[in-house]
Parts: sequence; structure tokens; C-alpha cells
Amino acid sequence: MPERISPLEAPYAPETAALLRRMMPTDEEPLALFRLYARNQQLAQALHDWGSYQLSRRLSLDLRDRELVINRTCARCGCEYEWGVHVARFASRAGLTDAQIASLTHGTSADECWTTERDRLLLDAVDALHTHHDLDARLWARISTEFTSEQLLDLFMLCGWYHAISYTARATRLAPEPGTPRFSDFGPAASDQDHARHSGR
Repeated sequence: MPERISPLEAPYAPETAALLRRMMPTDEEPLALFRLYARNQQLAQALHDWGSYQLSRRLSLDLRDRELVINRTCARCGCEYEWGVHVARFASRAGLTDAQIASLTHGTSADECWTTERDRLLLDAVDALHTHHDLDARLWARISTEFTSEQLLDLFMLCGWYHAISYTARATRLAPEPGTPRFSDFGPAASDQDHARHSGR
């Protein structure tokens, strides 16, 4: 589908170039999402400040926790753009297997690839927030024994933040970044292959 609002393209105005350098401090071309938000510079600056916290070590959740929440949220929202960015950039660092990425995308916390209660709780929390906008008493009792109050507050805000990003990317029909994976790359076949590799078949 054609993009409804196109990201800015180089050459950028000086103030836009400076903002994009803050948002993408490497020599890479700024992500399309950043170039899209840069159409509203006040918004982009505010988002950068908040996003810098969410993706930093200041967040009380560790990298694996964070990526489980982000990838599950984006998958539930049908946001292939942001899901693909995070799978490409962080899945390996977070120790996610192909089977786990497939489950985050298409499965449930009951899938065999999830072997720790912590991982299962994160998926269940994201699913509950996405579907019911709340955690029921049973899930709260489970999750509050595993995560601190600080971590739970970060979890709720992280999930909500990536709902907002998913809304933007989907509603504007933002095209996937070049070279990033698609949902179909981690379907049931990918999950089966990963299981076979780990079982020695």
C-alpha cells in the first residue's frame, strides 16, 4: 500500500538534520519512523527523549524482558515495521531463538519454546493489556511475585509506548526497513526448523 504520510528525505534542513542525528547517532541513514516523526519536530524531540529512556539501561527491565514486551506488542498490533526493526537489531542480543520469535509473532506463552515463568508472564501480561487493557487478579498475583513495582511500571509504559508506535506505523502505511524480516519469515515452519536444530534431528 502507498504510504499516507511519507518520511522526510535528504537533503534535510539544518535543524532537521541535527534532530535526526540525535535520534540516530550512528552513520546509518535514519530510520523511516524517525524521518516520519521529524515532520513534526516538537513531537519528534519529545518522543526521542522518552524513547531514549525506554531503550536505555535506565529501564528497570533487562534487554531480554524489553524485547519480549516490544516484539509481542508489535506482533499483537500487526505492526510488521517496528517488529522487524527490533527482531533485526536486538533479537540475537536478547537471546531469542527462531522458535521464540515465531511464538512471539504467532503463538502463545504455552508454546514449548518458553521454559521460564518470567518469559511466560511477560507474554501473558502483554496479551492481557492488549486484549483487556488490564491484568486480572490471578495474573497480578503471578506477575507481582516475579517483578518489582518499578519493573511493572516500566512494563506497562513500554507496552503502551509500542502500541502508540504501532498505531503510527500502521496508520501511515510505513514500509518495512530494507533487509528487515517479515512476519512470514517466522511462521510455523521456522519454529519447527529451530526445534529440530536444537533437538539434533
